[in-house]
Amino acid sequence: MRRALVLSSEAARHWFRASLPQRRMAFADMPASEPVSWALTASDVRGVATTYFATVAAVLAFII
Repeated sequence: MRRALVLSSEAARHWFRASLPQRRMAFADMPASEPVSWALTASDVRGVATTYFATVAAVLAFII
């Protein structure tokens, strides 16, 4: 039996979600509280720079 990829009814649920307890499903239906800010901070830049220079130093140490 072939099944369509897109279900025609919004009431049709995924088999795994249907097997979850009701308390788990209540969490999935909660709306997002507030949008997440993805702004870069000085701490983020410092962490990336530290990781980059540590990796370069480790590679050079293995090469030399």
